[in-house]
Amino acid sequence: MTRTTPTHSTTERYAALPVLDLREFDPGADPAVRGLFLERLRETCHDVGFLYLVGHGVDDTLFREVEEVTRAFFALPEADRMSIAMTRSPHFRGYTPLGGELTNGRADRREEIDLGPERPTPALTVADPPWRRLLGPNQWPVAIPQFRATMFTWHEQMDTVGHRLLRALATSLGQPDDQFDSWVDPDPEATIKAIHYPPSGPGGDQQGVGTHRDFGLLTFVLQDAVGGLQVERDGCFLDVPHLPGALVVNLGEMLQLATHGYLKATVHRVISPPAGMQRFSVIYFFNPRLDATLTPIDLPAELATQATGGHSADPDNPILATYGENILKVRLRAHADVAQLHHADLLAAEN
Repeated sequence: MTRTTPTHSTTERYAALPVLDLREFDPGADPAVRGLFLERLRETCHDVGFLYLVGHGVDDTLFREVEEVTRAFFALPEADRMSIAMTRSPHFRGYTPLGGELTNGRADRREEIDLGPERPTPALTVADPPWRRLLGPNQWPVAIPQFRATMFTWHEQMDTVGHRLLRALATSLGQPDDQFDSWVDPDPEATIKAIHYPPSGPGGDQQGVGTHRDFGLLTFVLQDAVGGLQVERDGCFLDVPHLPGALVVNLGEMLQLATHGYLKATVHRVISPPAGMQRFSVIYFFNPRLDATLTPIDLPAELATQATGGHSADPDNPILATYGENILKVRLRAHADVAQLHHADLLAAEN
């Protein structure tokens, strides 16, 4: 069964975010429809930085299989999950138990498994940049043989969606459609995070994930019908409910940096489910190559006047131009136990 475009009456429930249909960017689309799509995409990514994406081409069946293996993994006994704990991986791959990841220095109330491009561990020298330590293999749950194949298939299909949307963004900014291709090809650092959120903790702690901006290019969220994802708009946090057939998309800091702040990496968070409920989501991060240095583009004059500079307002959390440096910084802060076990020398160099 193929996912369908929501009707107007359906989308009224989701007024917090625009709903965009990626088929309207396809080469065979009516030029007027295509032009309107590009205008809406540009304005949305400038004003909000979040949207619902339909017409992405990923079938319901695959979405359902991804959701099924995710739930199956988190239903495994703790010993099975801990057998692939991230602390076993210097590449920050594998399972993180409840409270094991930090956002803004506070423990998130979620458990997760992190996956990335499957690569052999390189032989490193002192001359290698530190981000090369991120290269390496994944850890896979032996008890769920179909987990690996399902996630690989989803990775392949989402790679196509990521390329399509990135080209649409380039076109909407008055650039050649392949303007950003060199940032990701031939080997994007696309990663997957499958997540389980249990109910709120003792004392009513609701930090499923603390407030943050994503640090790559494009984030695609496959979420279930349990609420919790919230996006900041005009100083308030608005709910982003589940929309059948849609992926939630948001922009990362590397696009904000590369467009002088014209495109927006928006603050968002996840609050824990209420008592008696649990939430599952699977996220695909379409990111640049680790060695990619993102040189800011020249915007058309009418857009350049609306750009704000792009850099982080937090001097303790700068946006670094080389993606490998940016993601390594984030990993070291978010997974303090992995950093201490495998990268104590990098932590010492920072102090």
